[in-house]
Amino acid sequence: MSGIPRLGVGIGWRPEIDLTVERLPQVDFVEVVAENLPGATLPESLEILRARGIPVLPHAVTLSLGGADPVVPDRVRHLAEVAERLGAPLVSDHVAFVRAGGLEAGHLMPVPRTRDALNVLCANVKAAQQDLPVPLALENVAALIEWPGNEFTEAQFLTELAGRTGCHLLIDVANLHANNLNLGTSPEEFLSTLPLERLAYVHVAGGTTEHGLYHDTHAHAVPQEVLDLLADLCARVTPPGVLLERDDAYPPDAELAAELAAIRAVVEAPR
Repeated sequence: MSGIPRLGVGIGWRPEIDLTVERLPQVDFVEVVAENLPGATLPESLEILRARGIPVLPHAVTLSLGGADPVVPDRVRHLAEVAERLGAPLVSDHVAFVRAGGLEAGHLMPVPRTRDALNVLCANVKAAQQDLPVPLALENVAALIEWPGNEFTEAQFLTELAGRTGCHLLIDVANLHANNLNLGTSPEEFLSTLPLERLAYVHVAGGTTEHGLYHDTHAHAVPQEVLDLLADLCARVTPPGVLLERDDAYPPDAELAAELAAIRAVVEAPR
């Protein structure tokens, strides 16, 4: 985990809950969607958090590193500028693509786990890394489909990616839960074969089941199964940080504080 600081337990900063995040107890770090910071001036709430010494990490959603098209330099440049503006120790995006042939998917699409797709992904990651001032961490995504002809398991694919590019990994245990329910994948196999020494931090979030599919909504309470996966991960490695994601249907402050406390209890449990 060279170069990755100890982050603690944090929450995703969103404009809708900026005052909430400011007053929540024991928030060690926050994460902000990089594309939500288009200008040179930071929101006052983020400046307040930074003045308290709380790290703010930019999390990108539009680099489309897994796409067949080359990475758009302006998008990487914006992420780099946000990182420098925030004094961030690292940045992140996803093992996914969001556009192809000039069309925007509006969603994080899973990458085919083939040798050819891996080569393209690694080339795009390396190109992005050249223009980023800090380390890059990449996140596993939730998927509703598996592409045919996969040549790797997801853990093998991420292991190859990390080995070839030197990137760090942002592990979303809520996405592992979603893929287990929807695709029948094994979170235990994933965690047991992943290079956990490359772990940057962890995402935790809630979801809901509709019409037989589990949707990683970031708008529901974190289920116990996700906390159990977090505990499994923590039994294998001490994560530098664990962050709660919430993007909609924001509950009262007390409920968010309780979720953060439950996450902290898992992270700090004796082992």
